[in-house]
Amino acid sequence: MQLIDIGVNLTHPSLLKEVDAVIERAQAAGVVQLVLTGTTLEDSENALNLCLRLDAGDALFSTAGVHPHEASTWNAAAAKTLRDLASQPKVRALGECGLDFNRDFTPRPQQERCFEEQLTLAAELCRPVFLHERDASERMLAILRDYRDHLPAAVVHCFTGERKALYGYLDLDLHLGITGWICDERRGLHLHELVGQIPVGYVYVDGLAVGDIGDAALKDRRILGEEGFISILVAVEMSTRKVVFGPEITARGFTDDPVALDPIRKELISVVEQSLAEGVRDADALQHIVRRTVGRWVDQTYRRRPMLMPMVVEV
Repeated sequence: MQLIDIGVNLTHPSLLKEVDAVIERAQAAGVVQLVLTGTTLEDSENALNLCLRLDAGDALFSTAGVHPHEASTWNAAAAKTLRDLASQPKVRALGECGLDFNRDFTPRPQQERCFEEQLTLAAELCRPVFLHERDASERMLAILRDYRDHLPAAVVHCFTGERKALYGYLDLDLHLGITGWICDERRGLHLHELVGQIPVGYVYVDGLAVGDIGDAALKDRRILGEEGFISILVAVEMSTRKVVFGPEITARGFTDDPVALDPIRKELISVVEQSLAEGVRDADALQHIVRRTVGRWVDQTYRRRPMLMPMVVEV
């Protein structure tokens, strides 16, 4: 399986100073392409220039757009600059653009105008859109309905909404990006149930290279995964207390042996089904059990600590 990072903030100062090493680590982990996110005109131009400087092939691409936080900068000159950027072959999508009614850094009418004009440009240039939405799904859907038939594709990056918003986006044939928010025990638990309702091919594991964390945490975050990545997907049926799919275990940057992880698969089925029989009914609790089981086995077998990315889905 080849991986594509569709939203990497490689122009962020914390990563820009070691950009070559970041790309090298990504490629070692199986990431074959990276799409650098543009959130302002300056940022979009920097992302494009970085792609042109570092890649003569098809490994690096970028987006170009104006984030709703920056919508107050939108004017006719900005629209012309964005058109010029979006016409470049390395720029594969318009965005990050959308609506943010949570922080409201820019008045909502300005956000909507900026968003609609970027959608108009995307439709004209036949480019996909990379969308941002926070606490604004109803208005976002209302605006998108007028444009959707003229857009080749769209992804709602970092989806954190509720069931109604999810179904509204799926009805418009949009893709959804799920981030580490799903692991947040304060705000993201509702996503555990929802993610299983997203059709195959419409969900992205949306892992930002730089999220809403401070510089002190970035140093530790940059070294995560240097011993490889292991993803684990398990689907369970609560009524029968059985594993009905998987565990599907994928390793990147950890081992090239296709059967190296086979021993843990049978153990995982046994552990998960025993937990179900003992009354565990929460997908989040099962996810922690999967993480502990795989982590313990990998540590004992290989004396290594790769980044573990378990997901348990209820069907």
